[in-house]
Amino acid sequence: MKIASIQLEINDAQSAQERMKRADNLLNNLKGYDLILLPEIWMTGYNSFDRYLEEAETLQGNFVAHYAQKAKALNAYLFAGSFVEKSGDQFYNTSLLFDREGTLIASYRKIHLFRYGSKEGDLLTRGTEPITVETEFGKVGLSTCYDLRFPEQFRKELDLGAKLFLVTSAWPLARLAHWNLFNAARAVENQCFLVSCNCVGSNQGVVLGGHSQIVDPWGNVIATGDEHEAVVTAEIDLETVDKTREEFPQLKHRVPIN
Repeated sequence: MKIASIQLEINDAQSAQERMKRADNLLNNLKGYDLILLPEIWMTGYNSFDRYLEEAETLQGNFVAHYAQKAKALNAYLFAGSFVEKSGDQFYNTSLLFDREGTLIASYRKIHLFRYGSKEGDLLTRGTEPITVETEFGKVGLSTCYDLRFPEQFRKELDLGAKLFLVTSAWPLARLAHWNLFNAARAVENQCFLVSCNCVGSNQGVVLGGHSQIVDPWGNVIATGDEHEAVVTAEIDLETVDKTREEFPQLKHRVPIN
């Protein structure tokens, strides 16, 4: 399967509509890819907390409808990153996965809300359920940014059958070493592929880290970006997951810890 992770630059001078147009221009060049990713709250800007409630939409809104059509036009699975979802009087950091027909096959509400210098935990409600979904390639687990620091979530997705983890993110450059560590660790400890999509640029004074990655089940980074806008691409075969687990059967050696 051919994968493309769009490492989008966030610029405070741009409106949500302008940023969507830029993302669409990048997407339009990716016909022939099987799976495409976008970053976390990229339309609004993760650190633009004053715009969260104003720009929030329901699952029946324009953001969902637009990227459903885009997935169908590209004939690709599209992990459209996350947006601020409004549901009743609650707001969530919700990521979306569409199939080749433009059907929304999974939505994931971020479980671990960030609070270190962030208002996300004050403005939004956390999700409660890890999400995995069956695709034509195998089972895929969804996660968002800060979730990377919590290995139990990925182990739960593994137990639900995941062979590929997708991570949408707005991780800062200041903690790039942690980002690199967790991308590799979550892949190797679960013997899964991991594909992350991070932002670059500067958003409300926070410099974003980039370095979106495609990591194999041995923890090898097979493709990565730098600190500039880019499309990170690679071709992978999820059958490698089964082969890796057979060759080095660490998951069979797990011992329950009370």
